[in-house]
Amino acid sequence: MHPQNVTFDADLLRRYDRPGPRYTSYPTAPQFSAEFGEAELRAVIQASNEDPIPRRLSLYVHVPFCFSPCFYCGCNRVITRDTARGEAYLARLHREIALIAPLFDRDREVIQLHFGGGTPNFLSPQQLGDVVDALRRQFHFTQARDRDISIEIDPRVCPPEWLPELAGIGFNRISLGVQDFDPKVQEAVNRVQSVEQTRAVIEAARAAGIGSINVDLIYGLPAQTLDGFGQTLETVIALRPDRLAVYSYAHLPHLFKPQKQIDETLLLGGEAKLALLQLAVQRLTAAGYVYIGMDHFALPDDELARAQQRGGLHRNFMGYTTHADSDLIGLGVSAISHIGNSFSQNPRDLPSWEAAIDDGRLPVFRGMRLSEDDELRADLIQSLMCQGEIPIAALERRYGIDFRSYFAEDLARLEPLFADGLIQSLPDRIRATSRGRLLLRNIAMCFDRYLAPPAPNARPLFSRAI
Repeated sequence: MHPQNVTFDADLLRRYDRPGPRYTSYPTAPQFSAEFGEAELRAVIQASNEDPIPRRLSLYVHVPFCFSPCFYCGCNRVITRDTARGEAYLARLHREIALIAPLFDRDREVIQLHFGGGTPNFLSPQQLGDVVDALRRQFHFTQARDRDISIEIDPRVCPPEWLPELAGIGFNRISLGVQDFDPKVQEAVNRVQSVEQTRAVIEAARAAGIGSINVDLIYGLPAQTLDGFGQTLETVIALRPDRLAVYSYAHLPHLFKPQKQIDETLLLGGEAKLALLQLAVQRLTAAGYVYIGMDHFALPDDELARAQQRGGLHRNFMGYTTHADSDLIGLGVSAISHIGNSFSQNPRDLPSWEAAIDDGRLPVFRGMRLSEDDELRADLIQSLMCQGEIPIAALERRYGIDFRSYFAEDLARLEPLFADGLIQSLPDRIRATSRGRLLLRNIAMCFDRYLAPPAPNARPLFSRAI
């Protein structure tokens, strides 16, 4: 199925719009346990070093600081205007790198490095360069052409003259937060950002030779309108980023305190929110962008689109990536690692992470080892989220199972989705139809062994599908 083949069925989307995981991992983070600690992490790293074919490495660095709060935000961040806090954080980050890097064999190449946040450009180019230099000294970076070194940028606090410096450090991908250019929306979410600021950063990045630019938008924000969001889409399309992420706003103020600042009377109802999604799908596909899945679009010649066409797309805590064959090492507060058959997470609060580093400990506070069933279901869900299909024959060969008997209960849960035309059954695979492409989460939820029915009146743990 061509990935651009998406049918917008408002009635189906309305009926299937319920809370569920985004499946950046399976099992999802709520299943992680404090029983998985430093000793377990050291053991899985050692085991991963002993693989006959060394897996490459992806590195993620979390920078938690932001100068001001965006009210919609659900990220792990610390609001401060004191840039000295960045220095103290970096001193410990360098110690964390020195703790974990020697545990990995030097023949394991780093293929990907990503700085997320927070606001990574809270740090100066000099500070960011020092971190990259430290990582280069202690890990073996590949010279392969498909190496990614990427960073999330807030254009409001990124002078265009920083972009040549970032390119000089080695950054070849940047991601810019925009969300919406409508002044009323920006005021409602406390993120006032001009088109001119954003354009200046994009133009400076291109002039500096940074080869890939992503822009983030959000639909469902307070005070959004079809006209205003349509204008934002037209403005962004004219900027021609290589990739776009168009996220659904998840209003979960019981989980994310900044959201309590949002005036709930300005939030959109379900119909209005669906209309914004429909507008985004229509405008972006008409402008030549390919729908990758899970809110993401890319130009047809972008590596994400090409990876999906050849079956090499992967999804992890950094989103969609083209580097499937790598272990992920998370550095900094709240960062998550995926090494071998394990997940592990650093403390989500800054004092606990700092205390672990000061004690000379690997700062892991929870995680899990995956069972064989976990690995099988993770493989299935990964394929579904990336390629839009479940490769029955391949999974049977890989895991030595009879698919239809092993997943009998899951397939029973899938029946209504067949009836609604979200999926079709082929001899060797189950494939999302064009109507099901926007509901991949719902299809995956049928195979999630940990997903219990929600208790009456319980507050949702996950965002809604749409």
